[in-house]
Amino acid sequence: MMHRMLRFPSQWEWHVLHNQRPEPISLSRRRKPAAVPQPSAAHSNAGIRMNEIVTPLRNSNYESTSSENYDVLTDTTDVSDAFKRDHPELVQWLQESEGCNHNHITVSELTGGEPVMRGTLLFQVSDDQQDITPLHFWMTRKKLVSLQSDLRLSIRLQAEPWKDKLDRCQSAPEAFFVMISCILDTFHSGLDGFERRLGELEETMRYRNRTGLMNTIFERRYDLLHWNHLFIPIREIQGAAKEAFLETLIDQEDFKRMEYKLNRIESLLMHYAMEIDTLLTMDDAISTFRGNDIMKTLTIFTALFTPATVVGALWGMNFNLLPWTAEPLGFTAMCLVVIITTLIIYWWLWRKGWTGDLLKGKQAHSLPPSSKKKQRRGGRSGPDNRNSSPSSRKKGNAPFG
Repeated sequence: MMHRMLRFPSQWEWHVLHNQRPEPISLSRRRKPAAVPQPSAAHSNAGIRMNEIVTPLRNSNYESTSSENYDVLTDTTDVSDAFKRDHPELVQWLQESEGCNHNHITVSELTGGEPVMRGTLLFQVSDDQQDITPLHFWMTRKKLVSLQSDLRLSIRLQAEPWKDKLDRCQSAPEAFFVMISCILDTFHSGLDGFERRLGELEETMRYRNRTGLMNTIFERRYDLLHWNHLFIPIREIQGAAKEAFLETLIDQEDFKRMEYKLNRIESLLMHYAMEIDTLLTMDDAISTFRGNDIMKTLTIFTALFTPATVVGALWGMNFNLLPWTAEPLGFTAMCLVVIITTLIIYWWLWRKGWTGDLLKGKQAHSLPPSSKKKQRRGGRSGPDNRNSSPSSRKKGNAPFG
């Protein structure tokens, strides 16, 4: 375990603990076969960069007013034992964090009544939805301890503007919410991608609706559930921080910014859920309408061909004496009777208003206005172009050149 301590101008300190990186965590319920994790190029570069940034200091009992000075301990088993001896209040939390791969937040008090909040937060490090890693945290007003197995968040916090934000924090809980803001950057980029895919889905439903569209809608619903699973623990952390640190945290700037950001994200998730529910309702209504249309069409055709079916059944009987079989024009007369009877049935259905437009072809005026606009923008000439006045063509409807 690697230990790094940072002391900030406002006299609060941050203990950064790093363990060996385990297998990636997935929020999916489907179990995958275990695989040996291979270090990627990003992780190798992260380790090199961390070694360049972190400078070992021999004296651990120093006083500093800048976050540039910190203490580093080497990666040995003695580090863990020495850290536990120096911070006995963290022993139970370290034991709880070992192998913990689920979200949980606890608010309690130390001896003397000082509030403490600890737990584990699962967050997505990159744009890959399977790239989930835990952040174990323990904090009081003046001390923040984080335990991770991934260096990417620590490296990101050392860049601007996060480094400057951490220097300006007045307490450890405020700095922790700066870390949450950094985590939510990936959250925002993921929601932007989700919104783009949702817009493409709405466009497909409007202009290229197909029977298999329901599966795509369900995929977008699962994506939204994924982001909800990541958002709910962060909202819980916000409430737990209010419970633990009361007004001392509520009045701080970064906590207020975080609260506004969480409200904005929650509003987006609610609107996305409403859009997906609307798409599901519309697809269900379209499917019902198509089914009713098909059944109505089949019923009408069945009624229209009933006379021909009856005549064919009667004339197909094995009897010698059948009406008009011996007449020269018997077959022609029977066909005329079938045609006239069919026309009478169709006229009766039309007078009742039961045919609608099922037996008519699609016409241009039946298209939605947006579809007609798209046709006009195409390269094919239509009635609108042919009937346009010469004056309008001179004003800008004529092609260039």
